[in-house]
Amino acid sequence: MTRQAGGLTESDVETLYETLAKAIDRAGPDKEAIFLAKLALLLAREIGDLDDVTRLVAVSLRDLD
Repeated sequence: MTRQAGGLTESDVETLYETLAKAIDRAGPDKEAIFLAKLALLLAREIGDLDDVTRLVAVSLRDLD
């Protein structure tokens, strides 16, 4: 299996996508933004590097049109 940056395989990324999609659905439309903000902050703490997190925020904003 091919490993992506950060050590995740393509299969891992697909599994994570499904887990995240289900969690967003479970949070519901009214709490989706709060859930995503909480998740982002928890993941940022795990990453532990402000520059890396800031860069990833910028990458996430690309191509949202």
